[in-house]
Amino acid sequence: MSPLKYLRFFALALACLAAPAAMAQSDFKVGFVNLDRILRDAAPAVRAQKKIEAEFSKRDQELARLADQLKRLQEQMEKNAVTMSDTERRNRERDLGEQSREFQRKQREFREDLNQRRNEELAAVLDRANKVVRQIAESEKFDLILQEAVFASPRIDITEKVIKALDDSKAAK
Repeated sequence: MSPLKYLRFFALALACLAAPAAMAQSDFKVGFVNLDRILRDAAPAVRAQKKIEAEFSKRDQELARLADQLKRLQEQMEKNAVTMSDTERRNRERDLGEQSREFQRKQREFREDLNQRRNEELAAVLDRANKVVRQIAESEKFDLILQEAVFASPRIDITEKVIKALDDSKAAK
């Protein structure tokens, strides 16, 4: 190792050792927010999920009905295949294949539309949650608030405060 690399390594090691002491002296305040919990438990997130379910329930029921219909047609085909002529069997197989492809297309479109709407609704909830986190950070003088961590002590977890503020802010509107 060159002398310059040793010097850099030594400076980095010294900074790492000094950082915790500097943070302790300046009352460095850290918080943690669990976004998964907010998206699962906060009232705006629950409302958004119910809104999406209501919006897509009719299409979901229609897809379930089509799947059941396809299953019945397949069972009829298998049951009656031995008594059908070759031409009739080929025609029914072709019809069944077309209906199956149409069902798969509708199912794919449903999933894409559902995912897009879910992403839109969750983005709105996350935007509001981030605003609430900033307000809490400013009012309680946090230096850093993390949204992802391998581990966070319950002592620094402010998720419940954020959920409560989100629930209260929507009730006021």
